[in-house]
Amino acid sequence: METNKYIPNLLKKYKEVIIPEMMKEFNYKNPMQVPKITKIVINRGVGEGVTDKKIVEVFANEIAQITGQKPIITKAKKDIANFKLRKGMPIGIKVTLRRKIMYEFLERLISVAIPRIRDFRGLDFKSDGRGNYTLGIKEQIIFPEIDIDKIPKIKGLEVTIVTTAKTDNELYSLLKHFGMPFKELKK
Repeated sequence: METNKYIPNLLKKYKEVIIPEMMKEFNYKNPMQVPKITKIVINRGVGEGVTDKKIVEVFANEIAQITGQKPIITKAKKDIANFKLRKGMPIGIKVTLRRKIMYEFLERLISVAIPRIRDFRGLDFKSDGRGNYTLGIKEQIIFPEIDIDKIPKIKGLEVTIVTTAKTDNELYSLLKHFGMPFKELKK
């Protein structure tokens, strides 16, 4: 399999469809002005890692299955007595996706995982005002890569899509063109 010639469907759609449509929509003069997705960060807090070291490895393997990339384990930066937390203890798992693997993950997220959410009525659109969108997922079992019989516990994760969009309207339009199933914005 030659990986150099393969172009993910969403990347092809971005280049051939989304760029021209957004140039018309926002009156951009140059295709380089069109916002693009720079990276997708998936993270999960692992508070149980304080008492059970094996659970961190299990959750790290789950994230690796979902994303196709090995995550890093984030560690506590300082001691917090109330949480029985010591500096250097594992408290989270994080993976940053870029380029082709990012588009492949986004496509699986939009077309396979999100439709599997129970009682799904559309995503709320709340950005951070800096061109990034964060989606909280309550159950990792919406991803088909996860075998429900082999997971110790249903746990959520957070997916942050980082873009070069300057305004919320540009971000909403970009993600809507990619196929994110948002609820309609109230004007």
